[in-house]
Amino acid sequence: MEAITTGPRDRRRCRVLGIPIDVCRDVASAAIALHSDGGGQIVTLNAEMTMRARRDSDLGSVIEAADLVVPDGAGVVWALGRQGVKVRRSPGIELAWSLLTFAAAHGWRVALVGASPDVMERLLDRLRAQFSDLQLVFAEHGYQQPTDWPTLETRLQTLRPDLVLVALGVPKQELWSCSQRQGLPGIWMGVGGSFDVWSGLKQRAPEWTSQLQLEWFYRLLQEPSRWRRYLVLPRFVWAVLRCGEQRR
Repeated sequence: MEAITTGPRDRRRCRVLGIPIDVCRDVASAAIALHSDGGGQIVTLNAEMTMRARRDSDLGSVIEAADLVVPDGAGVVWALGRQGVKVRRSPGIELAWSLLTFAAAHGWRVALVGASPDVMERLLDRLRAQFSDLQLVFAEHGYQQPTDWPTLETRLQTLRPDLVLVALGVPKQELWSCSQRQGLPGIWMGVGGSFDVWSGLKQRAPEWTSQLQLEWFYRLLQEPSRWRRYLVLPRFVWAVLRCGEQRR
């Protein structure tokens, strides 16, 4: 593990099942500090992504190279706790909203990419109503024709935004962000289903489910088709337990 530093850029890089994750005193401050350092990519890690990265070398390489990897899921927080590393869960949706709020207050140029056309339309209406000073320079849904992406990507790169939030799903949003941000400033972050929640088309799990570590169950009730994805959770727990035994 790397030594922790002081100030807004403090972090200690740990690992869960070989996948890197950063422990910070203040995740939002560490994320904002990336902008002053010339930009970077933020990855929000949970148990499902951890297991996927172990078998997907491309995703694993992107996470390894990310400038900030935050503990988004209760599973990785639990796994870190077994190593004696105490950290609070940092939901990606909350971190992304903090960055968006900071961007509006400090004149950052913001780009939004992903979600469905309907979600993007509703999201833009809500953001314009809530943030009168938000400099939204780019907003494109994720259901583009393959032939349209190169033109959109060129336009985005030309704009050089300060903050790019990408809702294309894991691992596409991480891989795409990594490929597009090369040589560019700004903070790039995958936000999963955050646009759906911010647009009002979906509800975020209640706070009590998070406290009981049942947020995944609430999501499953909303979207039963996700059940296969959650089969990875017991495999994650078993892998962490086995890893702990091997260290003894």
